[in-house]
Amino acid sequence: MRLGPGVLRKHQMSPHILFVDDEVPIRETLSIYFKAKGMKVTTAETGEEAIRLSAETPFSLVILDVRLGSESGLDLLERFKEIYPNLPIIMFTSMGEDPDLLTEALAKGANAYMSKSESLDRLLKEVERAMQPASTA
Repeated sequence: MRLGPGVLRKHQMSPHILFVDDEVPIRETLSIYFKAKGMKVTTAETGEEAIRLSAETPFSLVILDVRLGSESGLDLLERFKEIYPNLPIIMFTSMGEDPDLLTEALAKGANAYMSKSESLDRLLKEVERAMQPASTA
């Protein structure tokens, strides 16, 4: 069976997101939601696992928890940006609105900073926005 170019292109264009969070329910919920939206999803529980997975797989975007157990998501953000400077990263937190954390995350290269209390549809909009090519205007 031969696939037409449109079928192949559509398959290749499916975004692949890496979720890095130490909470299993969060990873499962986000995986189910984004897979239902037609995206590929990989999850990681730790920073080391996330870095290893990113070396094996090209991701379209990373959603990264600010606090990964004893690890700092902001430190991991810096590591990702050193290795993959153009990789969009959304920081995800249950710590609520914190202007200092927001400022630090954006200064370290995050594309967005979202509270886990926001709706999944809002997170989807941020994911779509972050994956848009930079405007040339």
